[in-house]
Amino acid sequence: LGPTCDRTGPYLSLELEKLNMPIVNLSFLLQGGVTTFVALYDYESRTASDLSFRKGERLQIVNNTEGDWWLARSLTTGDSGYIPSNYVAPSDSIQAEEWFFGKITRRDSERLLLSLENRRGTFLVRESETTKGAYCLSVLDYDNTKGLNVKHYKIRKLDSGGFYITSRTQFGALQQLVSHYKHADGLCHSLTDICPVLKPQTQGLAKDAWEIPRESLRLDLKLGQGCFGEVWMGTWNGTTRVAIKTLKPGTMSPEAFLQEAQVMKKLRHEKLVQLYAVVSEEPIYIVTEYMGQGSLLDFLKGDMGKMLRLPQLVDMASQIASGMAYVERMNYVHRDLRAANILVGDNLVCKVADFGLARLIEDNEYTARQGAKFPIKWTAPEAALYGRFTIKSDVWSFGILLTELATKGRVPYPGMVNREVLDQVERGYRMPCPAECPESLHELMLTCWRKEAEERPTFEYLQGFLEDYFTSTEPQYQPGENL
Repeated sequence: LGPTCDRTGPYLSLELEKLNMPIVNLSFLLQGGVTTFVALYDYESRTASDLSFRKGERLQIVNNTEGDWWLARSLTTGDSGYIPSNYVAPSDSIQAEEWFFGKITRRDSERLLLSLENRRGTFLVRESETTKGAYCLSVLDYDNTKGLNVKHYKIRKLDSGGFYITSRTQFGALQQLVSHYKHADGLCHSLTDICPVLKPQTQGLAKDAWEIPRESLRLDLKLGQGCFGEVWMGTWNGTTRVAIKTLKPGTMSPEAFLQEAQVMKKLRHEKLVQLYAVVSEEPIYIVTEYMGQGSLLDFLKGDMGKMLRLPQLVDMASQIASGMAYVERMNYVHRDLRAANILVGDNLVCKVADFGLARLIEDNEYTARQGAKFPIKWTAPEAALYGRFTIKSDVWSFGILLTELATKGRVPYPGMVNREVLDQVERGYRMPCPAECPESLHELMLTCWRKEAEERPTFEYLQGFLEDYFTSTEPQYQPGENL
């Protein structure tokens, strides 16, 4: 449809852009079996030019299917407007099935199935991480020794296009396979409920909402204050809940910030807090997705932190490592990785925030690297002494963050002042194993704190180690008083 539409010239698209007229008969454009899309979630419009729709509604895409926001027409209401492209899927496709979760990882599928009060037999289908073109059926099970646990069944593809879990029972389509196993046939349990899913973040606030006017933001509730500004829960355009970081004038150059923000905007991963928009004149405002449980540091020190045990803490660490492994793949550097810059959402979801901002700070007490505002206790020696910030100095910081998790938010190097920490670390001192923390986790911290930066592990390795921790490293783990 895209190229066909484009050939009709600017007039049609101009009319559609105005969106103040009903779209007249488009059949002359839509010959040859146009794909209709189906809404996967409800969406409430945020601006005059986007379109509200309900889950299950069928939509026709009016312009081409490129970018994050598409121009669409509802076949239910006849209204037109922009829609977030990650909220819809082609009508008769596998992506339109409620039980199909696409490219989520094995670990994330377990996280979803084991949360949200799901019952035995709750399931989802996802793409296989290891075999291209294959799928995986993940099912919540229960037994007396393990309690609730997740079983994964590989769904293999036949050359003829069919699917099977066991070769003696084959199906023409995934939908038939799922339907069959709702009446158990050799699986751990029959498939009962589809795993509930949380609505994803849209990519950006709306079409072309990047540099936004300050008046479009309302500061609702102050969440915190730091050396360089404040963090607020706020509302954009009277419709959309966001987090707003306000920077004190003089913290950084607006030009340098805007340039860096263009790079930050392109970093997109489910374990990174999404940058939505900016107000680029001073005082600079940074608008991001809102995470309801606040910073990981506050979370660990609060009532919830007392209840967390090692499995949850290691899972949080693996999520942070996953976000940082993406930063590593993108050849970017965070520079200020610590629990205060990780945000927590529902179901213990953790996302990395404030990546890349530290490089732009112009405050002398920060740029001196020994100044009062510089996070020396989290910083690798080569970065603190010589300004050599790399992904490997981020790995050092991650090792310190692991101690914050294991101690429920205690300040690193207790009893030592900044100056002392730098001297001691240079002489080879490393923090001892925190109380109740398994030695294997402390050994991982020590690998992050190797003196030679290139000898430290990659975030990809750290993610794998932490995701498999209770199967590969500590299968005998028993909960203690605090961990």
